[in-house]
Amino acid sequence: MAITKLPRSGIKDNAIDASKIEDGTIAATEISGTISAAKLNNTLDISGKTVTLPNTSVTSGMLAGSIANDKLANNAITIRGVSKALGTSVTIGVNVDWQSVITSNTTMVAGRGYFVNTTDGAISMTLPSSAVIGDTIAIKDYAATFASNNLTILRNGHNIQGAANNSVISTARASLHLVYVDATKGWLYTDEHNVAELQKATFTAATGGTVTESGDFKIHTFTGDGNFVVSSAGNAPVPGAGPGSVDYLVVAGGAGGSGWGRGGGGAGGFRTSYPSPAGVIAVTATTFPITVGAGGSGTSNGSDSVFSTITSSGGGGGVGPNGNGSPGGSGGGGGIRCFPGPGSGSHTGNKGNGNTPPVSPPQGNPGGDASPRGGPAHPIAGGGGGGAGGAGAQGDDGPPGTGGNGGAGTANSITGSSVTRAGGGGGGVGRHYGPSDTFVGGTGGSGGGGNGETVDGLVSPKCGSANTGGGAGSGGAGGKGVVIIRYKFQ
Repeated sequence: MAITKLPRSGIKDNAIDASKIEDGTIAATEISGTISAAKLNNTLDISGKTVTLPNTSVTSGMLAGSIANDKLANNAITIRGVSKALGTSVTIGVNVDWQSVITSNTTMVAGRGYFVNTTDGAISMTLPSSAVIGDTIAIKDYAATFASNNLTILRNGHNIQGAANNSVISTARASLHLVYVDATKGWLYTDEHNVAELQKATFTAATGGTVTESGDFKIHTFTGDGNFVVSSAGNAPVPGAGPGSVDYLVVAGGAGGSGWGRGGGGAGGFRTSYPSPAGVIAVTATTFPITVGAGGSGTSNGSDSVFSTITSSGGGGGVGPNGNGSPGGSGGGGGIRCFPGPGSGSHTGNKGNGNTPPVSPPQGNPGGDASPRGGPAHPIAGGGGGGAGGAGAQGDDGPPGTGGNGGAGTANSITGSSVTRAGGGGGGVGRHYGPSDTFVGGTGGSGGGGNGETVDGLVSPKCGSANTGGGAGSGGAGGKGVVIIRYKFQ
């Protein structure tokens, strides 16, 4: 019978070699305890056999060197859509998704980056209406034009850097990141490059005249001479214009008209930058003297109004010594040179030119000519004075004899409400003789123009309206001018 078990004492060290054991003879159950390494040959050939080790049998200390990536089931990681092999170096910046170049006002979205191109003008980028901690936005000056055409970051109800103000970025090549933290600090700048000063918006501050408000704008109205005193120009731009910019409306005094049979007075010159931002004036912290032109009387021109580099010319008088209307901001109407007696001759005058001296856009229009047949057999009708919005009309000897209407004024909303100013005065009308003559004085133009006088003097009002620069109807005095300045204050 085969021996299947041997006592330890029956076998000497190295007594059993592979040739003495039949293949498959020894099973695990045949072995009691653990066979020490001393009981085994130095080399074991276990090729073709499966060796199963417990999960805890191989530790990191048993491994020499490193495991190659190709020995791992997952040997790469995906970062922002790009696969990166384990062990390679990767730099991760602010986690944003960069967008195509921005060239117009845009509302931003958290998690995005914006290349902003202000080459064609200033741009406003609006922060999201809602935000949670960690929301991130990046901005880069695409064309290095933030200095000439600023970027304004509109806060959209949130604080920026802890202040309830928009931010104006005015440094070329600026690059910045904003991260939202809480309602107190709002959006904070966490990474800035080439930004001289990340400043909150400051606004123009000034005194002088009568000050009113319309939305985010202050309006200074001067009805007489004074000073516009700027204490701070600020860095916040007027929409479509640069920082420290103000809009203006400068209207000169209207001219007088000299009586029945004479032309109406021309309106004072009308110059404004509003609502177009093309003509705004950049101000500094200094004092700007303001001149408000007085209205003319008789046949005299109105006086000029002045603010900074802007001068509006007084309106041209209705009929000078030769019977012609005088030139001015808007021209006066033509009329008769004298009142002739029965059988005497007469001279009818021509209109006065407007926009004198010339500016662009024009500050006014010409007056109207006197009626062509003024004389003993016909009524004498003067032309209307020119207005900012249209020329004066020619007088008509009728019947009935009718003075020319004054040219219309121009409406403007620089104060927040639409107001029409600088209307021309109506032409006067009279007769040489004959009780059967009928007369109709010219109507003053919209915007403060006075009505033309008739031979019996029954007309109202003859004078131009105050602080409209309206021209007088024949026989009245022109209206005083006005200067209005508007700027963003919040």
